[in-house]
Amino acid sequence: MAKAIATFAAGCFWGVEARLDEIPGVLETAVGYEGGTIDHPTYNDVCTDSTGHAEVVQVTFDPSRLSYDALLDQFFSLHDPTQLNRQGPDWGTQYRSAVFVHDDAQKREAREKISELNAAGVFRSPIATTVEPAGTFWKAEEYHQKYLEKRGMVACHI
Repeated sequence: MAKAIATFAAGCFWGVEARLDEIPGVLETAVGYEGGTIDHPTYNDVCTDSTGHAEVVQVTFDPSRLSYDALLDQFFSLHDPTQLNRQGPDWGTQYRSAVFVHDDAQKREAREKISELNAAGVFRSPIATTVEPAGTFWKAEEYHQKYLEKRGMVACHI
């Protein structure tokens, strides 16, 4: 079976992971940090809003069952992509809306999706989501993995 990777930042990673886990074709998710300036960041490091990292969910999916375009649709539907460095009560660059792209095809598709959504007026304000090159994915501490599931919760504030 072929596998592909997608990485999304949409605010607090707990709820985002729970929602993405529900999608048929998603094989695995992990929460972590990406896009920053230090190696091996911890949650406490990232929460200072000084490392440049975003809280992200890395998704391993089966592209024969789930297209990257369909994943983008889900990503844009599960948060407010018009908010700059904020989702709900959480604020700072670690909560930014971002698509971390792993290749030129993902980069093209993410930019096209943003253009389509803006042109269609799907949101009241322009999309603030950034398209950034994927770098090193730093897996978050174990207690963050499947955080809501481990606590018998299905959602948080998103």
